[in-house]
Amino acid sequence: MFGKNNNGDNIAFSRADTSVLGIWWWTIDRWMLAAVILLMAIGALLVMSASPPVADRINVDSFHFVRRQFVFLGLATLCAFGISLLPIKWVRRLASVMFLGVIGLLIITPVVGSEIKGAVRWIHLAGLTIQPSEFLKPSFAVVVAWMFSEGRLNPNFPGYIVSCLLLATCIILLMIQPDFGQTVVITAIWSTQIFLAGLPMVLVFGLGMGVVGLAVGAYLILPHVQSRVDRFLDPASGDNYQIDRSMEAFMNGGLMGKGPGEGSVKNFLPDAHSDFIFAVAGEEFGLLFCVLVVGVFCFVIMRGLSRLMGERNLFVVLAVTGILVQFGLQAVINMASTLQLVPPKGMTLPFISYGGSATIGIAIGMGFVLALTRKRPGE
Repeated sequence: MFGKNNNGDNIAFSRADTSVLGIWWWTIDRWMLAAVILLMAIGALLVMSASPPVADRINVDSFHFVRRQFVFLGLATLCAFGISLLPIKWVRRLASVMFLGVIGLLIITPVVGSEIKGAVRWIHLAGLTIQPSEFLKPSFAVVVAWMFSEGRLNPNFPGYIVSCLLLATCIILLMIQPDFGQTVVITAIWSTQIFLAGLPMVLVFGLGMGVVGLAVGAYLILPHVQSRVDRFLDPASGDNYQIDRSMEAFMNGGLMGKGPGEGSVKNFLPDAHSDFIFAVAGEEFGLLFCVLVVGVFCFVIMRGLSRLMGERNLFVVLAVTGILVQFGLQAVINMASTLQLVPPKGMTLPFISYGGSATIGIAIGMGFVLALTRKRPGE
């Protein structure tokens, strides 16, 4: 980063620089910031490679998705940067306002939303298609962390009870759509945070059994969940076209890949630019590139957790951990689904898959992480 000295010459920010950007530069986790930028660059590269055939199949301009994704990445960068400048109290305020707004959108989604593949998860606002649940996850993580920390600091504040009510509200609204995958992510965030906040082991066991019960209930009640699980356990029991093509892509790619733009899986997979973009990466760039992508995701998570070492603010610990759980779980579910390691679930790969709501939502979450992990000796 550079500023200007009294002579107008460009110089690097010094540690004595008290400007907003100067303080930001010396307190932000620059390694995590670089990793996030790298993921965005990888995503831009893969969307440019994977999306033109998808666009051609739906009779739009070949670079339709590419242009839109670059706009989304630009907005995501601005969101992450702007949020990373905020102090802790403003992170809480922003997340609270955002959470209330998203809850309102989730309430009206089943009424005014558009049905896609049997689910009503998207609404149209000002010419844009928005998936509110993508913005629920980061705001939920911060708000629930606030409730838990306030409950620990103030015995008269029912933090645990409030968090349970918030979780129940989110689960009900998500299952109405229905969206079992996002429900799992929200529950995982809450479970991790309540465990770190000091949940007794007896209740941890009860919570685990509740999650198992939720999964069994979803299998028995929701036909699309049952179908996906059955096809995962017995591939011959149903249509596994996308998974089969995905596995072929990895085998064709080998160690080094067939080369940028040379893959064929994107010509056949309807979701090659979104849910199955990791398969495009495997075919065109090979195993080593995929390992690099996995490594960057792991680095972001481990770097975030390492910044919490010695952190005395319980809210910061819980909020950052919750968002990192969301970030990591989404990546694991997407990549594992593509590799047929878990039942297929339509979940985007953070910063890499095409999608406006998903890209901006995850950028907001990482903006919260960057803001909360800044070094603030005075706070």
